[in-house]
Amino acid sequence: MNKSQALKGYFVSIFFAMGLNIFSLPVFFRDYNPDWVLLTLIYWVLAVPEKVGVFNAWGVGLIVDVLTGRLLGQHALAYSLTAFSCLKLHKRLGQYLLRQQSLFISSSLLLSKMIEFMIEDFKGDAQLTVVFLLPVIVGTFFWPVIYTTLRFFRSIR
Repeated sequence: MNKSQALKGYFVSIFFAMGLNIFSLPVFFRDYNPDWVLLTLIYWVLAVPEKVGVFNAWGVGLIVDVLTGRLLGQHALAYSLTAFSCLKLHKRLGQYLLRQQSLFISSSLLLSKMIEFMIEDFKGDAQLTVVFLLPVIVGTFFWPVIYTTLRFFRSIR
């Protein structure tokens, strides 16, 4: 796969993940909705680290902030710090099994949620409940599915 095809797949999958993030779900399922954009971004940072990095994560985070109506820069900060940690460990993570990668993904999702919580807390809008961890758990559970799906679509081009 050449680099232009990889970037095309990157943009299509990020666009699709943004749609999943803002998709209107029933009230019961909203608490379980993981950060699809972050999971997709993590995949692409690990798959093509020379093309997708911290600045891409920052830009995608700003777009997600606008789409979700959050404070401008909230997701951008969380996504860029997560992308930085993925870039630092991408060679090592490529050697791990998917269930071992899931532990790293879990900590990355938790880091992102904690950054978002701290920003919400500074604004005075935050409440720490059990619901805080549900998207992290669901996102960790879905990581192998996202990884294999994006890898499959990346390989058929």
